Amino acid sequence: MSVLSVPAPRGYAPAPPSLRFGRSADPAGNDAVLWLLKRNCSITPGQLLGFFLTLCAVSVAIGGAFWLQGLPLVLPFAGLELCAVAFALAVYARHAADYERMDLQGGSLRVECALGHRTDRVEFSSAWVRVEPRCSDRSLIELSGEGKRVIVGRFVRPELRAALAAELRNALRRSAFDRASQQAAPAPGATT
Repeated sequence: MSVLSVPAPRGYAPAPPSLRFGRSADPAGNDAVLWLLKRNCSITPGQLLGFFLTLCAVSVAIGGAFWLQGLPLVLPFAGLELCAVAFALAVYARHAADYERMDLQGGSLRVECALGHRTDRVEFSSAWVRVEPRCSDRSLIELSGEGKRVIVGRFVRPELRAALAAELRNALRRSAFDRASQQAAPAPGATT
């Protein structure tokens, strides 16, 4: 068996690598890529509210039954317990919808990080973005350029952050290559 290897003609981009963390955001074939990294939540805030209301109803029913039996202190302690559970569930629900969204399209990389009630948005020119780990390959990923910086990768396991950084670098490189080849291509109908 023999293998023939021929280099690609100049001006052709390498085949796009498959995306592990992102997805193509443009069905028309343009190189728009969207990464949406979210917390792995096993219960939605609506389901959480339903669970808490059920827990309240059961606790008040049991406390009321003890009240009727002549033990009045059970109901106030059940109320304290429900307040503590409500506080813990509120802390959980506040961060249940956290996400990081990175959108690479048309020569710009838009990054949106929502943590709790705070949402930060940063836009970079994709040609000037640096993708680096903060300390080591397992640390969070720092995107910087044009005097701006943002940290991403909170919702990716530490051992996969290097792969996410490599995917971001490849997509940025491919975007820069596509823009350069579009600028170098002659306009339709132009003669050289």
